[in-house]
Amino acid sequence: MDIHHFIKAVLAQDESAIRSYFHEDAYVNWHCSNERFTVDEYIVANCEYPGDWDGELERLEVLDELYIAAIRVYPKDKSAFFHVVSFIRTRQGKIISMDEYWADDGTAPQWRQDKHIGTAIRTEL
Repeated sequence: MDIHHFIKAVLAQDESAIRSYFHEDAYVNWHCSNERFTVDEYIVANCEYPGDWDGELERLEVLDELYIAAIRVYPKDKSAFFHVVSFIRTRQGKIISMDEYWADDGTAPQWRQDKHIGTAIRTEL
C-alpha cells in the first residue's frame, strides 16, 4: 500500500481513490468523537467535510502490516491547523481498520506559559 498516495487522496477528498485502498468490510474509528464508520460512512464523513484541505505527513512508522502516521492537516487557506495520528492496519495491501486520534493545534495553556517551561516546536501554528 502506498501510504503517501492514500493520504493525498484523503486530503483531496477523492472518493473513488479513497475507496480503492479499503477492504469492503473495513472500519474506521475516530476515538476523539466516539464514532465508528463503515467504509461508505467514512467516505461521506471525509469527502463531505466542508472546505478544501491540505496537509503533510510528519512521521511514518511501519510494523509489518501496521502503518502509524502523524499528519498535520489544515484548510488550504491555513486558517486552522490540526494533527491526526492514524493507526492503519492492512491485509494484502488493503486497509482493514483505521484508528484515528484528532487534535486541534494551539498554544500551550496559560498555566504552563506562566511557568516559562517548554519551547515552541514551530513558530507558526
